[in-house]
Amino acid sequence: MKQTLLGGICVACLLLSGCEMIDYHPYDVRIDGETNINAHHIEQIERDCLGKDTIRFVTMGDSQRWYDETVDFVNHLNQRDDIDFVIHGGDLSDFGVTDEFLWQRDILNGLKVPYVALIGNHDCLGTGEETFRAVFGDPNFSFIAGRIKFVCLNTNAIEYDYSRPIPDFKFMADEAQSRREEFDRTVCCMHIRPLIDEFNNNVAEVFEYVITQFPGLQFCTAAHEHQVFQLDIFDDGVIYYMSDCMKNRNYNVFTITPNGYQHEVVYY
Repeated sequence: MKQTLLGGICVACLLLSGCEMIDYHPYDVRIDGETNINAHHIEQIERDCLGKDTIRFVTMGDSQRWYDETVDFVNHLNQRDDIDFVIHGGDLSDFGVTDEFLWQRDILNGLKVPYVALIGNHDCLGTGEETFRAVFGDPNFSFIAGRIKFVCLNTNAIEYDYSRPIPDFKFMADEAQSRREEFDRTVCCMHIRPLIDEFNNNVAEVFEYVITQFPGLQFCTAAHEHQVFQLDIFDDGVIYYMSDCMKNRNYNVFTITPNGYQHEVVYY
């Protein structure tokens, strides 16, 4: 009897002391560590870039299953001292699993510069959107760097079955006017670009019209297609620059000056 009681006490102690080792469920949305990252980093970006007439930033995306390559990206970028911030174009996760977001967050938090993350279609799987909102914030957001407004959009229509407006044209129309006195130019960022199957192409022409209403639209950025290229999608002079996946070890660098902008692809 004493041995049985002692054994039960030992098992109970192990369970209590090892509770942090329990993986409750891959989609449990139990968040440890930093949350609301985009808002925190936007504060830093806007503060650091206030009054600057030249902005240099990086776009990348689709880090998903390529953790080692993303670590190498962080280490490579940290060798530079000329980048203001990084925009992750979405698909931090592969299956929307909670830990995937946390692993990617912890890697990207190694960057010396602030970053923001967009939501990708893989990030919407399972409870992924709920986790994204907790860790990074609202899937539609904006910020101002210098006098340039960055409008970051959820364009993953394929994951919503038309159950909500994706893209959200009201958000976009509001952003064209919000803080209008603080910006002269605009960059639009998204995960899925128009005129591919995963975008809601029923509204592609409306999307083109709405984004061209933004003051001084410079260009758009996207990811998703796992290759780096650029395209004038609507033949209207607005160039879309696509980011590669991290597997292929490259990223885009944009420099916006008072006289225009330059773009380069950097391999690491």
